[in-house]
Amino acid sequence: MSVREVVITGMGLLTPLGNGVHDNWKKILENKTGIAQNPDNDLPKQFQCQGRIGEFDIPEDISPKVFNQMKFLNRGSLLGFAAAYEAMSQSEINISHIPAGRRALYIASGNFTKVGCEFMYPATKDGSGGKWKEMNSEKLNRATLNKVTPFFLLESINNNLFSFLSAVFEFMGPNTSLASLSPYGGQALDLACKSIKHNKADIALAAGCGTWITEVPVYELEGLGLLSKCKAGIHSFKPFDKGRDGFIPGEGGAAILLEDAVSAKKRGATIYGRPAGFGNCIEFSETQGLSVPARAGKRGMELALQEAACDIKDLAFINPHGSGTPKGDRSEMRSVKDLLGKHSSETPVCGMKAYTGHMGAASDIAEIIFGVQALRNGIVPGTLNFKETEMEFRDLSISNSRQVCEGKHFLSVSYGMGGQSSAVVVRVNSTR
Repeated sequence: MSVREVVITGMGLLTPLGNGVHDNWKKILENKTGIAQNPDNDLPKQFQCQGRIGEFDIPEDISPKVFNQMKFLNRGSLLGFAAAYEAMSQSEINISHIPAGRRALYIASGNFTKVGCEFMYPATKDGSGGKWKEMNSEKLNRATLNKVTPFFLLESINNNLFSFLSAVFEFMGPNTSLASLSPYGGQALDLACKSIKHNKADIALAAGCGTWITEVPVYELEGLGLLSKCKAGIHSFKPFDKGRDGFIPGEGGAAILLEDAVSAKKRGATIYGRPAGFGNCIEFSETQGLSVPARAGKRGMELALQEAACDIKDLAFINPHGSGTPKGDRSEMRSVKDLLGKHSSETPVCGMKAYTGHMGAASDIAEIIFGVQALRNGIVPGTLNFKETEMEFRDLSISNSRQVCEGKHFLSVSYGMGGQSSAVVVRVNSTR
């Protein structure tokens, strides 16, 4: 089967760092974080640090009939919509020339629960009396009847954002909605790329969204032992550092618009990069439960490099998942070290989640956008809060300050519970 070249012509971002790709990248260059601390004497420290987005604008130049349906979008979906809108706008594409059946759409919603559960907060606050470890069932039941809106059923539908974007931009081609955790953002991008590559679509939008900062997801993450204890406040998220103890949750939306290269060049579009290779797989741990395998993501990275026909020495840098958990980062660093071999001290490795907090599926796509921006400017972002790693990984090139780099390819990896991993190699057009 003949395949077509796929290019990136639009990107959109809404994260705790800022609103829009330009604002986010500016803050990364300034080594800033979007994580903030909100002191609350009634909550443990690990619940007080979050990557929370402030006020943001929702585009209003859509039909009133469709705009009226926005009330059914939960917060994560609103963030995803804002990012998707920017990606479409940045591409400057006139989609009226593309048949609706040739427009593909792939959504990854990364909420830890099906919905942010905001609808339950008035009731849970009454039932707990403001104490996070206590709950009076009788008060909770009474408050639920009086204070919980029945519209939460509509808000909890996983593919609300998918339906809304389909209506706004009339995406009626190949499509699906992936509702889970990392690495579904990377997998959505893979599906979007394949729909164009195999001539099923002419454009494809991949969007990821997630909000892990509301009470129920935070309690679930804490129960799984994934959150940092935040002893160093907003500087506690330390990917790959020997003092790491978990991640800080965040929220955000990220989107990438893909096009057939021939059509993009014909219309004079700005081409930011080319997804060159993907690797998706599941790696099982030898023990039962949610334990991390000894080398997370290694097979996915190998498959992505193989499909991209990219040699290790051609990589400008590697962006692992970098969740900051002791076992997760250790497993990833072993994989990276094995992959790089004799090049382990030559290829920069950076973790980007400390800039925004962990945003679920939105982080997968956001970090690909950060990678594109990095290589367009010939630099590798520093890993925030990093000082030094374990002795076993001292030969890896990890730095807390940005580095100048050469090369046109980077490798981005996402890894999730259950052994799922997704890796993508992207070739970037430099602006230098």
